[in-house]
Amino acid sequence: MIVLRGALFAIMAILLAGLAVANPVRLKDLVEFDGVRGNDLVGYGLIVGLNGTGDGLRNAPFTEEIMTNMLERLGVNVTGEQFRPKNVAAVLVTATLPPFARAGSQIDVTVSAIGDAKSLLGGTLVMTPLNAADGEIYAVAQGSVIAGGASAEGDGARVVRGVPTAGVIPGGARIEREIDFALSSLDEIRLALRTADFTTAARIERAINGEFGREVAIMLDPGTVAFDISRTGMRSPAHAIGRVENLLIEPERRARVVIDQKSGTIVIGSDVRISRVAVSQSGLTLRIEEAPEVVQPNPFSPGETVVVPRSRAAIEEDAGTGLAEIPEGTSLSEVIAGLNALGVAPRDMIDILKAMKAAGALHADFVLN
Repeated sequence: MIVLRGALFAIMAILLAGLAVANPVRLKDLVEFDGVRGNDLVGYGLIVGLNGTGDGLRNAPFTEEIMTNMLERLGVNVTGEQFRPKNVAAVLVTATLPPFARAGSQIDVTVSAIGDAKSLLGGTLVMTPLNAADGEIYAVAQGSVIAGGASAEGDGARVVRGVPTAGVIPGGARIEREIDFALSSLDEIRLALRTADFTTAARIERAINGEFGREVAIMLDPGTVAFDISRTGMRSPAHAIGRVENLLIEPERRARVVIDQKSGTIVIGSDVRISRVAVSQSGLTLRIEEAPEVVQPNPFSPGETVVVPRSRAAIEEDAGTGLAEIPEGTSLSEVIAGLNALGVAPRDMIDILKAMKAAGALHADFVLN
């Protein structure tokens, strides 16, 4: 893939022209093994120990509610009491339970403020149960928060860098329940391609069959390859997967052009081709000048001095660089060299590529972000 952005457009075009060779990729980086997946966890907790940057309980009553419930569970009766601490904040706690995680293992968690807390710096998450989609508790989180930003304020100004209302707790959750998945009992496992493609799936099939010297894999569709573990002669499915996951496969990818209009970033796949087309690029310059005039009344006459607006507007069209023809079957490097010869900036190139696609001359998926 070629990335062109800003002033590096011409340099990248020269250095990367002609690079169209796909490198082999490990099988484990191209597919997901059916059943070998993580599970999302979420919880609602409380962070304490903040330096006056917590939730304003008048604006976040749910923080007061969870704090009251927590204190009552600890044997402290606060019913009817009025307290307004500023060192607590309600947060959502999220984590991913990795596949084959065992009870007692630790995983990282992310905390995000849901009230009007200004910062989570220096806070500590109090014991928070984490639930999966089935409503069961699979882990419990607790620990000191490492916030991802900083903030400072005075009487008349406030400065914030990063996002101080979100942070992480490395190893902050301990797994309490395991997810049952009997990998050892499987006779067949499916390999799900992350990017479905007939050619890539066929290459995966050939590589696995070549590794074992017999037909143990078959392509079911462009996104799935069935792997018959029972015919591999391996002692367990884990051994069979470990033998094939590092096989090198040359993936096939669709020709694609990805454009981020906000940043002016253009990503062009090496397989992009265009038909015979002519390109002309020019621009318009709009000039508006304000020259207000002061008008005064005649001497000794009634009236007052006023300012009369005077504006001059003009539109100028640049001469451009003429009409450039791009022949049929042009490759990536030739497209870049041709547009670069026209002196086209990345943002102008976006408009040209849009026009090429609309004209049916650009043969690639066109993705606009």
